[in-house]
Amino acid sequence: MNKKLKKNLIEYGIIGAVFIMLFVTGLHTEVFGFLQRGILATGLMNPNTEEKAEVAATTPAKGAILDLNLVNSKGEQVNMKQFKGKVIFLNFWATWCPPCIAEMPGIHNLYKEVKDDNVEFIMLSVDQDFEKAKKFKKNKGYEFEIYQATDPIPQMYSTRNIPTTYVIDYEGNIALTHLGMGNFDTNDFKQFLKNLQ
Repeated sequence: MNKKLKKNLIEYGIIGAVFIMLFVTGLHTEVFGFLQRGILATGLMNPNTEEKAEVAATTPAKGAILDLNLVNSKGEQVNMKQFKGKVIFLNFWATWCPPCIAEMPGIHNLYKEVKDDNVEFIMLSVDQDFEKAKKFKKNKGYEFEIYQATDPIPQMYSTRNIPTTYVIDYEGNIALTHLGMGNFDTNDFKQFLKNLQ
């Protein structure tokens, strides 16, 4: 075996061992989330709020289904209908989803800035084990509340993409649907939320 081939095999072996260790320890989600956070920083994944505003001006409003029972991390029963009259930031996420992990710090920053501006955040975990989601929230120090659905999710929110974010205006109409991760911690998006109130 020549030296170059031997060196390549050792390098690939080390890389493979690192990946196996990340998956075995469960740290792969955090690592991939961190790498995807770099993609978010480029602005390529920003929600297109200008296009949504143009479409909204020319098409009829699409009413959101708000009759959905949830439970929060404190064990309290909540129905989405109680948030009608507020702008609702509804995000479907999971602890096993690297793009979800990547966008969370930006969502947390957004939450801290607009939480008193009549905006309600519903961070809806699709984890099988809600305890895992609660532990994740606590470990990260996120201040927003997280929820789990206790009813089947209405068809209008059915998606194969995680994360998916819906923004519902104060009248109960869907103002924005964003599939995949997004950078919501931008001045444009904050202005978009203010314009919905």
